[in-house]
Amino acid sequence: MKLNYKFITKSIVCSLTMMLAINTANAQNWMFGVSAAGNLNYLTGTTQRLDNTYFVPTAFHKGTDFRPYGSILAEYNPKKVFGAILNIAYDGRGGKFDDVIAPCDCPATLNSKLSYVAIEPSLRVNLGTASNLFLFAGPRAAFNLSKDYEYTQLQQQDRSGEFSAVKKTIFSGQVGLGYDYAITNPTSATKVVLAPFISYHPYFGQDPRTIESLSISTVRAGVAIKLGKGSKIEAVKDNSVIVPNREVDFTVRAPKTILLKREVSETLPLLNYVFFDEGSTTIPNRYIQLNANNASNFKEDQLQKAVNSNMTGRSARQLNVYHNILNIIGDRLRANPNSNINLSGASANGAAEGTLFAEEIKQYWVSNFGINGNRIATQGRTKPLVPSEQLGGSKELALLREGDRRVDITSSSPELALEVGGGMMKPVMIVSDLEDPLDSHLIFNVGGASSLLKTYTITTKDENGTTQTYGPYTRDKESVAGKTILGERNMGDYTITMNGTTKSGKAVSKEAKVHLMRQTDMGAKGYRYSILFNFDKTKTIASYEKFLNESVVPLISDGSTVIIHGHTDMIGNEDYNNNLSNDRAMEAQRILEKALKSAGKTKVKFETFGFGEDPNKAPFDNSTPEERFYNRTVIIDIVPTN
Repeated sequence: MKLNYKFITKSIVCSLTMMLAINTANAQNWMFGVSAAGNLNYLTGTTQRLDNTYFVPTAFHKGTDFRPYGSILAEYNPKKVFGAILNIAYDGRGGKFDDVIAPCDCPATLNSKLSYVAIEPSLRVNLGTASNLFLFAGPRAAFNLSKDYEYTQLQQQDRSGEFSAVKKTIFSGQVGLGYDYAITNPTSATKVVLAPFISYHPYFGQDPRTIESLSISTVRAGVAIKLGKGSKIEAVKDNSVIVPNREVDFTVRAPKTILLKREVSETLPLLNYVFFDEGSTTIPNRYIQLNANNASNFKEDQLQKAVNSNMTGRSARQLNVYHNILNIIGDRLRANPNSNINLSGASANGAAEGTLFAEEIKQYWVSNFGINGNRIATQGRTKPLVPSEQLGGSKELALLREGDRRVDITSSSPELALEVGGGMMKPVMIVSDLEDPLDSHLIFNVGGASSLLKTYTITTKDENGTTQTYGPYTRDKESVAGKTILGERNMGDYTITMNGTTKSGKAVSKEAKVHLMRQTDMGAKGYRYSILFNFDKTKTIASYEKFLNESVVPLISDGSTVIIHGHTDMIGNEDYNNNLSNDRAMEAQRILEKALKSAGKTKVKFETFGFGEDPNKAPFDNSTPEERFYNRTVIIDIVPTN
């Protein structure tokens, strides 16, 4: 591969110029040197197409490995708060994927040898004038140097070559921590500093290919040796500054009118799993199964507005659609006679039981929908294609294993499968009534709550002196339904008070006033889209970018409001789930904002939340594996312009 040396040279010159422009440097502030480190690379996503001519029979999804890193560096450090560092480096970002089993029951391996010439300008932040500890953060521009791979499969000849569709240049970032240890005497004319460091390079921007979804996150640890000119040590002055205590901020977003219900056109992802109960190889009764006569009359669009008396509980309409998955796919197979489908059954009790799961579903379509069995391939496994239970995991294994006891339904036929979104089936369009929409909630923004407060409560008081209290809370953002505060009233004026306790035990109180009014009609129709995630994954949202840009953005009118809310199931640490759901929601907002800007829509308002596993905000219950899977979601509500 030819490197664009002219572009690399310009980038290096620009980086050095930027560093020189920070301040008029004196020689004693500059150091030059080299560094050596190891990259611990985490590979995630899907890799199946190796080059323009070869697909491996079984996709690779995860991997880890160490790769070398070495750089020459220049550093400007005026011994104040800020400085700058520039590294020009060889950067190894390859790794060995976890071994997989090909359909012939043959072990297969894949080793990536991706490497780059990297330019990494960083802002250095000294943690105190008397401390040698410093933070650094900045962008990374990387130019592909090697894109080789090695693939082995038992009973086949080893294969090596170059990955196809590798980006020539990628832009990402890093954040790290280092420590300067002076080797030479402080009075020496030459300074020699040994600086161990560690840095983290998140997956953002680190998609090395223009196809599939391979992404690389890196933890780097190493040491730099730096040389510079010594300086005379001056007496240390006491420049300590008293920093005032940060205060908690409090604002309330109140809706203009409180809508009790809105009709929503919803694009519902069709979860491509059928879960089986422990101790049984028959399809569970909660999945709706039709006899041959009823199946002959079934059409997917019958579910669009279907409501029956058995639909009770949270998200009953959506669950009813999902529990018709066998009938929906049976109807699609019947309507598209050239399409094919794959069933992969998984059971911890053995691949043989997994095969029975798959055959049970196949027989349903053959017997009830008249599908030719040659169009349906089945196989058994001990773990599903993307398992929830991870090697070494020890917590909540019963719930994770319940989710792994299933049949994965996949297809390469465009009539059945969604092109993006991790192998999902095409979504189902339904019309439903959304009870208590989020834009009718009061949003309480308590800036600094998670870092400054132990807990806080929210108290509402109307003009008659009637009070209600909600909480206790700990997060920076919370919400309460407007109809809950109004009760039976049609309108009212309220004083909203946040009462909290700081971590040092001090009482804090903030106040705001709002006017609330009930809206009696249902208003204009809204739109809802959902994105689903596998267990503990954030990266899969990138695979939905095309879907968001082409399907969601056109329905967002300029001036409307888009409410994005992320959720998780109840498995795992609560704080971790809060952060995970927020990361997912913010990434969805970033994609939409970028596309809207390109479309010239600059007046769209976003309200974005990460609710984690909060049972009061979760769209589904957590009693069955399918409900937990559907709770691993980001929901996008497009609120029509009033």
